Amino acid sequence: MERSRRNRPARRHGLVATAVAALVAGGLAAPLAQAAEPTLMTNSGFESGLSGWTCEDGTGSTVSSPVRSGSGALQATPAGQSNARCSQVVSVQPDSSYTLSGWVRGGYVYLGANGTGTTDTSAWVASAPDWHRLTSGFETGPDTTSVTVYTHGWYGQGAYYADDLSLEGPPGDGGGDPGDPQAPAVPSGLTVGTVTATTVDLTWTAVQDAVSYRLYANGEPVMSASGASATVSGLNPDTAYTFSVSAVNGAGESERSAGVRARTASDGGGDGGGHTTVPAHAVTGYVQNFDNGATTQRIRDVQDAYDIIAVAFADSTATPGEIAFHLDPALAPSEADLKADIAAKQAEGTAVILSVGGAKGNVSIDSDASATAFADSAYALMREYGFDGIDMDLEHGVNSVYLTKALRQLSAKAGADMVLTMAPQTLDMQSTSTEYFKTALNVKDILTVVNMQYYNSGSMLGCDNKVYSQGTVDFLTALACIQLRGGLDPSQVGLGLPASPRGAGSGYVAPSVVNDALDCLARGTHCGAFTPSQTYPGIRGAMTWSTNWDALNGNRWSGAVGPHVHALP
Repeated sequence: MERSRRNRPARRHGLVATAVAALVAGGLAAPLAQAAEPTLMTNSGFESGLSGWTCEDGTGSTVSSPVRSGSGALQATPAGQSNARCSQVVSVQPDSSYTLSGWVRGGYVYLGANGTGTTDTSAWVASAPDWHRLTSGFETGPDTTSVTVYTHGWYGQGAYYADDLSLEGPPGDGGGDPGDPQAPAVPSGLTVGTVTATTVDLTWTAVQDAVSYRLYANGEPVMSASGASATVSGLNPDTAYTFSVSAVNGAGESERSAGVRARTASDGGGDGGGHTTVPAHAVTGYVQNFDNGATTQRIRDVQDAYDIIAVAFADSTATPGEIAFHLDPALAPSEADLKADIAAKQAEGTAVILSVGGAKGNVSIDSDASATAFADSAYALMREYGFDGIDMDLEHGVNSVYLTKALRQLSAKAGADMVLTMAPQTLDMQSTSTEYFKTALNVKDILTVVNMQYYNSGSMLGCDNKVYSQGTVDFLTALACIQLRGGLDPSQVGLGLPASPRGAGSGYVAPSVVNDALDCLARGTHCGAFTPSQTYPGIRGAMTWSTNWDALNGNRWSGAVGPHVHALP
């Protein structure tokens, strides 16, 4: 648990406060009260809802009870990998002193400011069953014109409350007028590249109007970058880090991006997996470990358009949670050939993972013992065959608590570059309350992409609560919108479709429809009746069942969708 840093003494405002206190004692408070500096924040008492505030992942709201004063207060609830951070960019003067204070209640509540240009500051309380005042001071740097004031709770804790916040000191130019320049948007598409024992390469999607970017490791600022890539150095070997990035301009700093997890290499090297980096826009295809009338393929012969190849499927065993893999001659003549095929594809830059589940291969993970059995057996298969990761294609019986435990245990064994994908059915991602959606959010920091199956489902509700028919652009975009609004990063959302009419019972669409849906989400073009309220240029891409059906259909799916995905912004 991070403790607050010792604050540097305020230079100017501290003297004013001392003078005010002395004059109050002498009975002269009224004249000075008229000259006291007002709070520099907008809507500091949350009387106007969340106006002026940004709360990550939709975790914040205003309530009428409990409040310290007035009619409203902030309530924010940590969920999954979010600590319910709510923030506001405030204009300040360079080389000046400020006092930040406010009233909070709840467990592990923080109040702080970053982007000060000197030492960022925060104060916190471990337990406040009633309203408790937090105070800290900071000085701005010689070039600082804005700071980000924030509150947040802590992971796994309940809701916290905040009210009557105050930032006192010299007002900045404009003082937060709505016409002021705006802080930049939150960066998206943060991706881990090359990892060594002491460095991690990171890239992300450039943000319009950003002057620079600030990189964070495990919540602490570590460096700034002028472009949309950076190498974070000075890290400890064999250590897990969660990285995020914010965008900065003269108006302030954006919220931090969704975190990505990386484990630095040990001095002795890797753990035997392929560790292939997945591109920012990726195409996933399942290759069949069985012959059902589609073209049989060896992994080395899978079409080049695919960036992730998921081998379908692993098998369950008599031990709950445990998985095994039994090679079918349709995929390779021998295990030695299979391992060589996997290595050959990885040498071309393609990730090869093992898919768990399918219509007939469900794995039951509903206890601590089964979670451990899954992690141990999946990691053993990764090491034996060289798989880069695991795909979860479970079609029933998902328990988010224990599946989360299983995936986190596996990640701890395999390292930060493990590829983790999911292929839920449409019904499983209709709401953040479903077990599959909860699992995805629980492992958001280690999740590569969710390729929901937009087929075999019939009509479904979109994010606008309208019903859309399967097989249309609107069906794809309005259902993807649920995941994007529900907390997944755009880089974690992919569109899963059949490669041919024979690949699924229903839901096949022409590749041009897939491309139109991607354009609608990424660029705001080629939409149908439904148009998202914003664009998602970091959308990961698309998935198909299967590379075998694609081959039987003349590679029409990968030939059209592959180049389109790779050309996304």
